[in-house]
Amino acid sequence: MIAWLIGLPVLAAVVGGVGLQLRRRPRGALRMLKVINVVLMAGAGVLVFLAASASPGAAATATASATASYGGQALIGAAIAVAGSSLGAAIAVAYTGSAALAAMSERPELFGRAMVIVGLAEGIAIYGLVVAVILIGKA
Repeated sequence: MIAWLIGLPVLAAVVGGVGLQLRRRPRGALRMLKVINVVLMAGAGVLVFLAASASPGAAATATASATASYGGQALIGAAIAVAGSSLGAAIAVAYTGSAALAAMSERPELFGRAMVIVGLAEGIAIYGLVVAVILIGKA
């Protein structure tokens, strides 16, 4: 929690500074932003390497008496399922909805067929919700 309290104002200051630099000198600000991104990517790579090379022995002895629980991982999986399916449904509805409106403007009798296709595109989000409910039930 303390890391968020420290990191959030720092992040806000960096975003504000980059915005100011973009107004003053766009090329220099973009170059600086690229450098910051490379440094952050290198830091993330170091963290991934350290996490992959760490021995799980210390963590295993600390939690040996506790039973294995995958509730948090199931909730993260449910969130990913809902987010992914909702984004996919939004993209599908955007394309099918615009095509349906274009078709209905020329031939209004196509309303029923067009809405069925838009509804099928929206069904993708419902499938994601079903998967999320199943995952939450397992947690």
